[in-house]
Amino acid sequence: MSNVSFAAEFPPADAAEWRKLVDTALKGADFDKRLVSRSYDGLRVEPLYPRAKGAHATVGRAGGEPWQVMARTDHPDPAEANKQTLLDLENGATGLSLVFAGSIGSYGYGLGGAEATIARALDNVWLDAVAIETDFSAQEKEAGLNLARAVKARGIDPAKTQIRFGHDPLGLMVRNGAAPRPWTETARLLAGFAADLTAQSFKGPFAVADGRAVHAAGGSEAQELAFALGNAVAYLRMFVDNGVPLDEARKLIFFRLAADADEFMTIAKFRALRKLWARVEEASGLTPRPAFVSAETAWRMMTQRDPYVNMLRTTIAITAAGLGGADSVSVLPFTMARGLPDAFARRVARNEQLILLEESNLYRVADPAAGAGGIEALTAQLAQTAWSLFQEIEKAGGAAEAIAQGLIQAKVTETRKAREANVARRKDPLTGASEFPHLGEAEVKVLAVPRVKVAPVPAAITLDAIPAMRLAEPFEALRDRSDDLARKSGSRPKVFLANLGKLSEFTARATYARNFYEAGGIEAIGSDGYKDLPEMIAAFRASGTTLACLCSSDKVYETDALTAVKALAEAGATIHLAGRPKELEAALKDAGVSTFIYVGCDVLSTLQAAYGSLGA
Repeated sequence: MSNVSFAAEFPPADAAEWRKLVDTALKGADFDKRLVSRSYDGLRVEPLYPRAKGAHATVGRAGGEPWQVMARTDHPDPAEANKQTLLDLENGATGLSLVFAGSIGSYGYGLGGAEATIARALDNVWLDAVAIETDFSAQEKEAGLNLARAVKARGIDPAKTQIRFGHDPLGLMVRNGAAPRPWTETARLLAGFAADLTAQSFKGPFAVADGRAVHAAGGSEAQELAFALGNAVAYLRMFVDNGVPLDEARKLIFFRLAADADEFMTIAKFRALRKLWARVEEASGLTPRPAFVSAETAWRMMTQRDPYVNMLRTTIAITAAGLGGADSVSVLPFTMARGLPDAFARRVARNEQLILLEESNLYRVADPAAGAGGIEALTAQLAQTAWSLFQEIEKAGGAAEAIAQGLIQAKVTETRKAREANVARRKDPLTGASEFPHLGEAEVKVLAVPRVKVAPVPAAITLDAIPAMRLAEPFEALRDRSDDLARKSGSRPKVFLANLGKLSEFTARATYARNFYEAGGIEAIGSDGYKDLPEMIAAFRASGTTLACLCSSDKVYETDALTAVKALAEAGATIHLAGRPKELEAALKDAGVSTFIYVGCDVLSTLQAAYGSLGA
């Protein structure tokens, strides 16, 4: 076959030529404002990137080596946890994530830490053939030693196990806002624990630098990276100060990050972590070697409403973590925000990974994002920003001191507030919760298991906390309020869509308004239009609500809106209007419009106020 140069007849295009065409399409609009976005770290995200020249693959998980498919072991009843665990392992899981009550990733459930509990949960599990990763808590402080005892009681050689002991006292400090003892004492105890288990031939690692506390609290990617890096350096110093050689000390630490549905940013985050840790190793006089990096799909992105969308979110997150080089991935089942997931939800969580591994073959290439202009640029920017934050942590005296001073918590809280504001305005939309709600959605099944009540952490030291959150919670609270009213009275709160003009004139804004109000559980009463104003007013009076939203085009508003508003006001309506007819706003307000709803307005506060106007 002869060589064929495809598209040879077309002249080559360059960035300047592309930009000229874009500026023509923008018709004078500002390029940066329209096409360039900013991350919560202030990173510039361009609409188009050239190939990154001279890029090299980030050293991490080797090409052709699949990540470990981790199944959660978090049922409070160890016998039930064992049934779930065995089913997962029989159907494709290659590792277990032992989640203990009160841990960073427990989300209301989790195992107890007694030896008998752990042994029962792991009954018939081949502990020398299955990877195990733990998520410990301050409440179950003996769980690590008890896990080791359970292994030895089975007659298994600890050297043949692959157990990652996930002790993370610094992460628990910021999550709980408390510590049972000073950091120096905690460090001594953790180093002693590691030495004891090392003497028993357990290989470790024994400490995890876990960024999930920052991510679940609403923090940014760079903040999560800096927090994990600062903690890792603190644990490295801890081991070295207790007599472990530096080259051996780094092997006793692994990393864990959250993976969310921001695919490119998540890929960049996992790649940036590798580069940041390599920089620490080099600064310590070590030749870099890949650390073990674990991923868990993000808690904050999960929704209770329309939870099936969570399958899409977690699939994107798994893809991003896998392509970013994660060595293991644990998936929160799609019903996790509703309650303890059942067998179906666990199966979906497991099979999402298996399909991506075995059918999509995502693990075949090492660092497939290498050289991609956008990913390389985001990786570099994230690494630089996170390194600057890490340096702030070091200047404060290290991770423990920075946490005690509230330095990390203050930065995360500021980002959380910005994120919450964007969710409220739907700048950060949540499908099924703040966007495209379905008031009649069917309930999903979860296990009838109450959430575990954990005792508060003994607080020898108190400090600022960064509790976990889910972005959808404010909208879900309104939906819950609507459901309660529907159960008690047989009817949800309602808004009457006062559609003016022809179908083609009001459909766009009526559709927007329906989506707007039903995101808060307020049922929209619409129609295909009215022949005249008296018919519309009669329909409003018959609707059983006092809230009305005028919907039409700006052109119709110019001729008919003032008359309609006055008629609705005389009929006793609280009046909203869809859109922003700027020249008419003042007159419309004088006539009786209390609120304008439009893209970019504060949807959440408007909905909350609507409940007040309805007396609901």
